[in-house]
Amino acid sequence: MNILTTLCDASAGQEVLVSFASERTWQWLLQFCIIAIGLLAGNILRRKVPFLRKSLIPSALLGGALLLCLKAIPGMRENIVDKQAMEIITYHALGLGFVALALKNNKIESKSSTMTVIETGTLTASTYLIQAIVGLGATILLFHFGKVIFYASGLLLPMGYGQGPGQALNFGTIYTGKAALQGIDFAGADFGLAIAAIGFIVGSIFGVIYLNILRKKGVISVQEMEERQTNTLDDYQSDDDIPDSESIDKLSIQICLVLMVYFFVYLFVNWIQGMDLGNFGTNTLKPMLWGFNFLFGTLFGVIVKFVMNKFKKVKLMSREYANNYLLNRISGLCFDVMIVAGTAAISFSDLRQFVLPLIIVCALGATATFWYLRAASKHLYPTYQNEGFLSMFGMLTGTASNGMILLREIDPKFETPAANNLVLQTFPAIVLGFPIMLILGYAPQSFQASIITLIVLTVLFIIMAGFIFRKKIFKRK
Repeated sequence: MNILTTLCDASAGQEVLVSFASERTWQWLLQFCIIAIGLLAGNILRRKVPFLRKSLIPSALLGGALLLCLKAIPGMRENIVDKQAMEIITYHALGLGFVALALKNNKIESKSSTMTVIETGTLTASTYLIQAIVGLGATILLFHFGKVIFYASGLLLPMGYGQGPGQALNFGTIYTGKAALQGIDFAGADFGLAIAAIGFIVGSIFGVIYLNILRKKGVISVQEMEERQTNTLDDYQSDDDIPDSESIDKLSIQICLVLMVYFFVYLFVNWIQGMDLGNFGTNTLKPMLWGFNFLFGTLFGVIVKFVMNKFKKVKLMSREYANNYLLNRISGLCFDVMIVAGTAAISFSDLRQFVLPLIIVCALGATATFWYLRAASKHLYPTYQNEGFLSMFGMLTGTASNGMILLREIDPKFETPAANNLVLQTFPAIVLGFPIMLILGYAPQSFQASIITLIVLTVLFIIMAGFIFRKKIFKRK
């Protein structure tokens, strides 16, 4: 009997080992391992290659580029870097990163007035608009003159430049489906991700060029980054924080909070998907809802943070469970992973026929973004126009992190209000940007819908730009 039991146990154990060794068991973990290796390799390159270090190109983008090169090796594309897995990781990393930021208790002694914050949020939304106008106008003309491109694809420019790889992938996937329904072959996800990757390069290279021009003019003196990257114990621990490790680790609490909020996002979107929203809601709104995971994540993160703060006030909670420092690290990890995975997910074989439209859209977008933000920064931030411009340009071609990196080069101690503007403008930008995203969902319905969208976007831009430059327009002599 004992021998039989031993044999049965051994057989069961062998089956378990076989299961652990299966490709399916390791598939997803291997993708995260590959992302980690790419990120480490990108950081080494940026640290050791002087040109790359001076360029301020993010290590995550370099890591993604290395994985792109790895995919060019025969057999690696299918066996190592899984395109679908990278796209899924990019999508969820965006949502989780925004949730982590939303859970923070922002205790900022603001040097920015309320009107300046509103104006900065309007500047962000109006930059999305000018990017959308330039991109859509270019692809409509290209499509009209017979070029192989989906007429609404230019609207991926504000998603790639202004929002980053996550939203570029979300809307690119939606546009691929809309184009397929009309018999048009369009690799929307790859097109959007390529725009996002080029946006990081534009923000970094143009930003560095601009910094060097200012330095040669004697306007600024650029210091070494290491002199400014220091953390103190106060950044990590406050008086009412939970201990580092009790029955559960402090980092575990932060991760659990983020995942709990993201679960609420899933339940909410899934609930709306089951509702009858009419013709417009079914054809336009519902397909986009999953793409708004970052927006709903921000909303539910703010709600959970509000509830936790109320619990503290009524003494149902005695400790501060959300730790700003660790939440910053979680969001930083998510965005680094998003950039690496989003860049690695690009398939150049699917982009070959769209190379010319991609170059035209990105070049026009970079030019329009640069000159518009330069003019607006001179008007809105007369006493710190360079700081304001670099922070906004970095954010609206890459991410907020890129804006902060460029800003640190000339304002290492954040002595100007530029850093506060960048943080506090998020809410007014989301409020103003949400209707824009709904319009972007209408454009791919038909060529006529894209023309109407272009007109609406132009009108909205004139209104927002008029608000930003109102003092100059109505200035009395």
